[in-house]
Amino acid sequence: MELHIAPSILAADFAALGAEIKSVETATDYLHIDIMDGHFVPNLSFGPGVVSAIRPLTNMVFDVHLMISEPLRYAKTFLDAGADILTVHCECHPDPNELDKLVHSYDCKLGISISPDTDLEELRPYLPYADMILVMSVYPGFGGQSFIENSISRIRKVRQMAPEIDLEVDGGIGIDNIAAVTKAGANIIVAGSSVFGAQNRAERIRALQERCVTI
Repeated sequence: MELHIAPSILAADFAALGAEIKSVETATDYLHIDIMDGHFVPNLSFGPGVVSAIRPLTNMVFDVHLMISEPLRYAKTFLDAGADILTVHCECHPDPNELDKLVHSYDCKLGISISPDTDLEELRPYLPYADMILVMSVYPGFGGQSFIENSISRIRKVRQMAPEIDLEVDGGIGIDNIAAVTKAGANIIVAGSSVFGAQNRAERIRALQERCVTI
């Protein structure tokens, strides 16, 4: 299973997104884009206009994470804007059949995310449709939070539930804990502050990659 580091532009310099993307694209092929509505999570971030504006700047995989209350209402807008992976939260209880038809009609991948306090059984109805599961290792809504330690056991359980699909983890991951996260079963690692807080982003991504434990 391929390993990917997905830098999160939530931690980037918003005034220089083009340059920030260029600073990471030589070292990895994924870019994580957090969409927040101020309702599902207590923060606002990017809209589809930002996604479409940066889409011509790079061939990176746009890993678009919808932290919004009505994902089906806005999914098509973000797919049209250039998402390659569209991830929605199981806590919003979107219809899996509708998600499957819409996202896969764009030849894009469907991700399902789960927050730290949600029972992992909530993922079950979505597993037949999902191309990726995203386990949140912080509470969604803000960057720069500390990794929640019991996330390791949750990652391991999700990998057992879904052994054949991509498993992404987002929140508080850096040099010191990426080995444990990948050893537990994750193969896509979202890194925000850890990457964009470094002076040389490409070097930091390579350092993260070197510490990963492949499964």
